[in-house]
Amino acid sequence: MLDRGPPQPPPPTADADGSEANDVPFGALQACVALRDWLLNEGARLPKADDLLAGLSERLIDLDVPIDRATTAIDTLHSEYSGIGRYWTRKDGPSVRLFPHGEASDKAYRESPFLTVHETGEWLVLDLAETPEDRYAVLPELKADGYTHYIVAPLFFTNGTRNGITFATRAPEGFRDEDIAILRFVMPTLAAVMEMRIVNKTLDQVLRIYVGDEPHTAILAGDIRRGQVRRIRSAILFADMRDYTRISADMTPEEAVTLLNIFFDCLVPAIEREGGEVLKYLGDGLLAIFREPGDDLGSAAKGALMAAQSALSALDEANGLGRFAMPVAAGIALHHGEAAYGNVGSGARLDFTVIGRDVNLASRLAKLNRLLGEPLLMSKPFVDFLWGDPEPLGLHALDGFPEPMAVYRPARPLSARGD
Repeated sequence: MLDRGPPQPPPPTADADGSEANDVPFGALQACVALRDWLLNEGARLPKADDLLAGLSERLIDLDVPIDRATTAIDTLHSEYSGIGRYWTRKDGPSVRLFPHGEASDKAYRESPFLTVHETGEWLVLDLAETPEDRYAVLPELKADGYTHYIVAPLFFTNGTRNGITFATRAPEGFRDEDIAILRFVMPTLAAVMEMRIVNKTLDQVLRIYVGDEPHTAILAGDIRRGQVRRIRSAILFADMRDYTRISADMTPEEAVTLLNIFFDCLVPAIEREGGEVLKYLGDGLLAIFREPGDDLGSAAKGALMAAQSALSALDEANGLGRFAMPVAAGIALHHGEAAYGNVGSGARLDFTVIGRDVNLASRLAKLNRLLGEPLLMSKPFVDFLWGDPEPLGLHALDGFPEPMAVYRPARPLSARGD
């Protein structure tokens, strides 16, 4: 959202040069040091970043700095948005705004004072009565809300990202020199605390995006040694797109990515709604598990079946709306069993996944979808956990397994193109 250029060695945050204490008003230095201590201790550990901005603003007010509005704009690594804006006002308290990837957010940045402070590395201090409204897009809103003085400060993090913070006041005299001195005094500490929090949050988000909710929790808890696994019982779901090679043969790589994203948009929300964990994307398919919660042995299978049926319905709807260039079908296989859940790999490159006989069996079962012309197949160990009477499709040999497996489909026919 804020700066797309290659990372550069950041200048000192907020013009910090070590002399800020000399400018703090006489008698206020001890209170300013106490505020920096609060930032480094309690502020760094607050559960929500909103509380950090609110706590800072309220403590600055206690130091007679007349803050009525404070905001931060922070770059972030996220698949859906490029930055986070946090807002605090005396009247309404904290709020959050997400900046999605794309031209709208880029345009907003180009029209904002953050671009100026990032290019100059200097603070921007504006007397709003003397500043033309067309200088920055935010100024008409600030003036209409009765603000008189506006400060924008850059926050340069050590990873090269360029972020920012603003303060506004309605005080008739605006921000005094001593107010600005106090802000400059606390700003380097605030930047360090914010970066520490952002690094932790980014690690959490990126791990969650790439390995899933439960694996990311286990990894952050210290499960990072090769071979560190535990045995779990779960329903196992394999799904893939029918005829992906044919459908994508004449597509550009970018068009193929769009095709897969729309396809997964039909499958993944349904899986997650029923408590499933998508562990792996496998080209045009995926692997998910539904773990048994305690003694309720039927809930995992029920959730997996509901997820599969919802996914096929969503795919039918997407076809009906013309979201695909040509009709797209899926094959889904459901099995129930045990697996080793944890780290597999070599050296410093590991994968967090499920391994075992039952995972292999589910994968082989998925190959029968095309052979039998069915969008959804279930193994005998899976249907043993279901109420009702699934329709048997007979015994079928599975590659690598000596005994044939009894295979079933739901009693009521499903659409989503079993051909």
